[in-house]
Amino acid sequence: MNTNAAMIFVRDKGRMCNNILQFGHVYAWAREHGRTAVSMRFAYKYPYFHICHTRWHWFATYVFAKFAAKLGLLPVAAFHSFNGNPEAQHLLETRKTLVVEGWEVRYYDLFLKYKQEIVSLFAFDPDIVAKVRPMMDVKALKLGVHVRRGDYKTWQGGRFFYSDAQYAEVIRRFVALHPDSKVEVFVCGNDPNLMSIKEAVGADITLHIPNGNPAEDLFMLSECDYIIGAPSTFSLVASMYHDRPLAWIMSPSEDSHFDKFDNLFRNII
Repeated sequence: MNTNAAMIFVRDKGRMCNNILQFGHVYAWAREHGRTAVSMRFAYKYPYFHICHTRWHWFATYVFAKFAAKLGLLPVAAFHSFNGNPEAQHLLETRKTLVVEGWEVRYYDLFLKYKQEIVSLFAFDPDIVAKVRPMMDVKALKLGVHVRRGDYKTWQGGRFFYSDAQYAEVIRRFVALHPDSKVEVFVCGNDPNLMSIKEAVGADITLHIPNGNPAEDLFMLSECDYIIGAPSTFSLVASMYHDRPLAWIMSPSEDSHFDKFDNLFRNII
């Protein structure tokens, strides 16, 4: 691989939507400064998006950058601190080719400047769209609900780990606020037993629980008119595609407060 070009290899160990946001920040900075950013994650993992078919996004790129960094042939700018990363930023500004890692790499204003390009890079592959879109072709107000369990049982002491009854309460409250609309609810999440939420909600509200892969679930949420879920980058990225209103459930007993991606992404927990 030719490393004479100014190339930034971006890596992280987070989940799919963490990777999308992290790369988006670095891409925006690189775009502003005439550099090329390559996602190591999307060079081999999560093969659902347009970016996976663009130049340099090959498995060989991932292998090259991984071992070049490990052997010290490429410097690594590590953005791991909430309190600023001056050393990492200096490396980014002074080294032509390097690896960037870490969740705390943030360029909010540049991200918004290039947001439509980022959305285009992460456009869904046609097979994802073809599978999910027919389900979304309903004449109803579509509410997307992201159920985050799994690791949320222990994250922040289980603060955002909600029961079926609590999700059902949130859904029913939303439906009650729209008495003049037919509401259909589209549910996804990382719990294999999501059908139990349907029982908790009751038969008078239509729920769709397709159990898709991560990209199918993300596309489904992005096509909804409103999105609700526990605080998560998954629902956040879903809202990014079409600027859908998103409400993070901070307390399931309180009304949902909707906001847009451009504000919420600055306040990721």
